[in-house]
Amino acid sequence: MRTTYQTTNGKGLNRNCLPMRLWEKAKKYGIWNPSDIDFSQDMIDFKKLTQQEKGFILLAVSQFQAGEEAVTLDLLPLIMAIAKEGRLEEELFLTSFLWEEAKHVDGFNRWINEVTPFGGKEIESNHVPSYQLILNQILPQSLQALVDDPSPVNQVKASTTYNMIVEGVLAETGYYGLYKIVDSHQIFPGLKTFVGKLKQDESRHIAYGIYLISRLVAENGDEVWDAFQEQMNMLLMPSMKLVEETYGNHDIMPFGVDLNDILNYAMGQFQKRLARIEKARNQSLSEINADLMEV
Repeated sequence: MRTTYQTTNGKGLNRNCLPMRLWEKAKKYGIWNPSDIDFSQDMIDFKKLTQQEKGFILLAVSQFQAGEEAVTLDLLPLIMAIAKEGRLEEELFLTSFLWEEAKHVDGFNRWINEVTPFGGKEIESNHVPSYQLILNQILPQSLQALVDDPSPVNQVKASTTYNMIVEGVLAETGYYGLYKIVDSHQIFPGLKTFVGKLKQDESRHIAYGIYLISRLVAENGDEVWDAFQEQMNMLLMPSMKLVEETYGNHDIMPFGVDLNDILNYAMGQFQKRLARIEKARNQSLSEINADLMEV
């Protein structure tokens, strides 16, 4: 039973908090339509690739496609947990979060169907074992746990998996590698445009994850920090394994990709996320909000 409304009881919306800042950015930069992107040159470029290059691109894009579907499907329990706590400003932003993940699914599906000959065919064989472990098991389990127990510990485990690892390490690393390929070889202009828009969306999602986990650590102390650290450490090895399994199974690396460069980037992303949350251990909520306002 509801007895009051934040927007009419005199409290109103806190437009100075980070979630509202992200909401404003989402309204400004998130209004783009993947159906408007022209993939005609991408189709021409794909046909010119060698079979090895085609297989490499399809491996990457199939993982992006399923990954975007996974995070779209798995986000709802977190939105419900935040809504039940009455955190209206955060829920407002999370509505854009889900909308944007759905657009990413739509865009990759268009690219596969229009650019490659694999639309409608099975391409899940590109999902290496470590990918299946993280995306098929750990991600849905950590989010679904919030349905029965939306405790701070479970919230931080869910956001760590979703925002810090799947988005902040794996997706960021994948887009880093893909963007270098399309940019240096001057191919797939449509995909390049799409990934640029997508990365802009993901930067807001990761910023919210940093805010959420920092808030939970500041509010609940060592128990939540320990849960965050444990989840990060548990996911480190399979994350690095995913990069190796995706990029390392080639006698000659297509497009001149440097596996060590990709691994170093992934580890750098991991360490950056870890260090940012550790900083929140000694910050108040107001300090966290002020510190993240530059995001």
